[in-house]
Amino acid sequence: MANVSIRKIHKHYADFHAVKGVSLEIKDKEFVVLVGPSGCGKTTTLRMVAGLESITEGDILIGNTVVNNLPPMDRDIAMVFQNYALYPHMSVFDNMAFGLKMRKFDKAEIKKRVDNAADILGITDHLTRKPRMLSGGQRQRVALGRAIVRNPQVFLFDEPLSNLDAKLRVQMRVEIKKLHQRLSTTSIYVTHDQIEAMTLGDRVVVMKDGLIQQVGEPLELYNTPANKYVAGFIGSPAMNFANVTIKTENGAVWAESPAMRIRAPERLAARLAAHDGKPAVIGIRPEDLLMANGTSPELTFTAGVEVAEQLGSEILLDLKVGTGAMVASVEPTVRVKPGEAIQLTMNPERMHFFDAKTEAAI
Repeated sequence: MANVSIRKIHKHYADFHAVKGVSLEIKDKEFVVLVGPSGCGKTTTLRMVAGLESITEGDILIGNTVVNNLPPMDRDIAMVFQNYALYPHMSVFDNMAFGLKMRKFDKAEIKKRVDNAADILGITDHLTRKPRMLSGGQRQRVALGRAIVRNPQVFLFDEPLSNLDAKLRVQMRVEIKKLHQRLSTTSIYVTHDQIEAMTLGDRVVVMKDGLIQQVGEPLELYNTPANKYVAGFIGSPAMNFANVTIKTENGAVWAESPAMRIRAPERLAARLAAHDGKPAVIGIRPEDLLMANGTSPELTFTAGVEVAEQLGSEILLDLKVGTGAMVASVEPTVRVKPGEAIQLTMNPERMHFFDAKTEAAI
């Protein structure tokens, strides 16, 4: 087990700057998820930790050792890839044992480690099978087993669930979480799926354009996003945004647009007052839009229903608000029809405001 220190690393490919001074401290036994869209630099960062990509500038330490120039095999890491990377002609046992055999481990020790990993992953009955005889989920378990038998200081996961169907992804997320709780090995996990990031990570690192946007525990990112990008990326359905102008009037602060006039909550009034007369962006999550009951006119606005998506536990309403769009998540008992105009109110404790130019949270 070991901590991982990533210190101001850069990666250049000719004229493309893929990773721009990323710094991150990953504690011993911690499960950290790097999340972001394609091209944000998350996989390149992981591959630099693994030694599969050279570092243009900066340092990476595993434990107290600078590993910049160490080959992958000497870094005491194990990597699980997106495509399983199993040898089709080998049995499950031999696939899991291959790395240990290459390192000249004793046969008894190899069998002990493979049997233990197979028991952890529930694939003991499959040890004699070839990969072609296994389902996608079973193949991914074999890939995990091959990493476990290494008993590494650090596990690296490169989008390991992206080839699985939706049901299997949910199942394997649970398996990976249980695996980490059992082994407590320092882990770095890369994904573009924010649900995976939120459910797996002790901490989540949101990246964009080669830069870290925010690092924090999942609920910290959800409740207090540092900027509009993080706010829109974390959460499903995504946060709603509307362009407004901040107006101070008789001691109250209002967010105004042609389609709404919303009073800002007291907790944000002082900060928003400094933006009096300036453009801003108001953010509200779909679950924090409520059917109005007439008691909070200062938080109420009119929306036109375009589509009602019945999901059983909730109804998602696709709405037209002025010239913009919003999504509301309402109780399944709500009865509305497309084309109907409804009154909605915002939960004042869950409103967010962002600077219109910098997109930083106000």
